[in-house]
Amino acid sequence: MNPKTKDHLLFVLGVAICFALAALSVLLENLIPGGLLGASIIALFAGTIINSFFHPAWIKPALKFTSKRILKAAIVLLGASLSVSTIMSVGKMTFFVMIFTFAMCFGGGFFIRKLFGLNWKLSNLISAGTGICGGSAVAAIAPVIDADDKDIAFALSSTFLFDMVMIALYPLMGKLLGMSDIAYGIWAGTSVNDTASVVASGYAFSEAAGDFATMVKLTRTIAIIPTVLVFAWIGVRMKKKEMQSSGGTKVNLVKIIPWFIGGFLLLAIANSVGFIPAAASGVMKTASKFLMVTALAAIGLNTSLTDFKKAGLKPMFYGVTIDTLVTLTALIVIWCMGLM
Repeated sequence: MNPKTKDHLLFVLGVAICFALAALSVLLENLIPGGLLGASIIALFAGTIINSFFHPAWIKPALKFTSKRILKAAIVLLGASLSVSTIMSVGKMTFFVMIFTFAMCFGGGFFIRKLFGLNWKLSNLISAGTGICGGSAVAAIAPVIDADDKDIAFALSSTFLFDMVMIALYPLMGKLLGMSDIAYGIWAGTSVNDTASVVASGYAFSEAAGDFATMVKLTRTIAIIPTVLVFAWIGVRMKKKEMQSSGGTKVNLVKIIPWFIGGFLLLAIANSVGFIPAAASGVMKTASKFLMVTALAAIGLNTSLTDFKKAGLKPMFYGVTIDTLVTLTALIVIWCMGLM
């Protein structure tokens, strides 16, 4: 067989393995009661375990393609599920709470990461996952700042750990505090990370709280748009400094700004003004979620348990610290607004 043909076949096989692992992860997610374990986390950890025992060199090009290109395609499609009008339906009080939680995630995280000795990419991935929408935010920002696969894995792991604990504790704490359905919905919707975890913790309190928490979470997800743009700008500034310090030529801003951000924004705007039918938006959202799971499967297959051991517990402690501060911040703001 021609060597190039063999390489092409192995590449296709590698990509197919990522898609197969993603499909299996989605199946397992649907089999696990209560939606306690998302497909993204299953794919990530399953890939990591497999890579610890099976890591042939021929699969590396396919993993790189899937974790980068497929991930960017997923981000573009994600825009079709976002609508600016959702913000208006939730109300100004929710937006007010989110302003404070975002400030805690990124502002507080800037100082706290120094205590844990984390690099800025990993700390901001964790902050984005905590402040916006868990895995989707991590996946959206990672390619903009050229984050390593290992940093993505660590960020997802830390946000997942907090979510698993909060699904059980949030309803209990809400009842002990005597929170109303709306207050609890705002609290869970603005401080629990992943969408599935928000839904699980929301409906564990009451149906009304679950409905409102889900709506708040959708509003919070829209923050991906400005956050990605901000980090794209930061990435451009850092690349300009690198070029200047190395005596290189001027940076072409048009080439550096990621193409997928334009596609993401275009679909988000189109969906907001009603150009995308509801049925098509749903299909694109489902496709986006599956492609993200596929990309995370590739990231897992490129990460080993040894990498987690080398990273130590610092990313986990940082994530839990930021999550706890966000939880308390949201609770205090809701109390100050008289919603308790």
